[in-house]
Amino acid sequence: MGLLLLVPLLLLPGSYGLPFYNGFYYSNSANDQNLGNGHGKDLLNGVKLVVETPEETLFTYQGASVILPCRYRYEPALVSPRRVRIKWWKLSENGAPEKDVLVAIGLRHRSFGDYQGRVHLRQDKEHDVSLEIQDLRLEDYGRYGCEVIDGLEDESGLVELELRGVVFPYQSPNGRYQFNFHEGQQVCAEQGAVVASFEQLFRAWEEGLDWCNAGWLQDATVQYPIMLPRQPCGGPGLAPGVRSYGPRHRRLHHYDVFCFATALKGRVYYLEHPEKLTLTEAREACQEDDATIAKVGQLFAAWKFHGLDRCDAGWLADGSVRYPVVHPHPNCGPPEPGVRSFGFPDPQSRLYGVYCYRQH
Repeated sequence: MGLLLLVPLLLLPGSYGLPFYNGFYYSNSANDQNLGNGHGKDLLNGVKLVVETPEETLFTYQGASVILPCRYRYEPALVSPRRVRIKWWKLSENGAPEKDVLVAIGLRHRSFGDYQGRVHLRQDKEHDVSLEIQDLRLEDYGRYGCEVIDGLEDESGLVELELRGVVFPYQSPNGRYQFNFHEGQQVCAEQGAVVASFEQLFRAWEEGLDWCNAGWLQDATVQYPIMLPRQPCGGPGLAPGVRSYGPRHRRLHHYDVFCFATALKGRVYYLEHPEKLTLTEAREACQEDDATIAKVGQLFAAWKFHGLDRCDAGWLADGSVRYPVVHPHPNCGPPEPGVRSFGFPDPQSRLYGVYCYRQH
């Protein structure tokens, strides 16, 4: 596997924006230097503009609505109101470009890109410029900037948004280490997920994820989480942790991928059917039940957040066969909770049922 870098575990808090990353210190970028410092800037006659945003990360779910709090004030307070311009944007991360979200002056506002029709300012109270995002998508999580502009002066705050979800490793039907970075992005999307971030993988490791195959992460590094050090996984002499191969070439190198799926708006269930099904029959059976065959990410989310516990192996949309176990019991696989996999059987075999997904 080559030389591995062990993430320093004692220095890493389990929160977004970890101060140490893969053994290398990352300082704040120039774009972040003025965000959320809370000191404000001088206006005329010694009046300061101050923007207030929460320090803690906000957690929510896919499909939900969320309010990103942001308020501003003047020190000392002003008697008469002033006309200000508001700007919300999503900060650049892991190679993704910065995105404008919304700009507003008074009651006039404009939203941009994928946020159009999903965002608006609350403005319920004086100096409240909180942003509401509706129908949250997987790609909406990250860091948002709230900027208040008063004449030539401006002040910004930072809000961190994280979706509650589950990280799962994904491997090609052709065996391990088949995906370049872009193919990893595609297969995660096909499973109702996105490529996991390092913070999400680290949090999953803290919750017990132990996986020996290295996989792509959102920043194009390749890593894997180990709870129980052992010979095939870097050797028993290394401490538990998230082990890293560091950055890899996005097109030339091939690995597995770690995907991240968030909680569902719908329901995953095992279809009660009198007979076992081929993969094609499984798809048709879900359609006849006014549903679709479930994706891998949907099954993991149902196991994680809805307690789906079933000892029956069933087809999924990618042609794999899996089953979720919350409370392990005899004749149902290993003694730990998890989503068990039978791999990718012959699509024509009639040995399995099917898991379906019905949106609310």
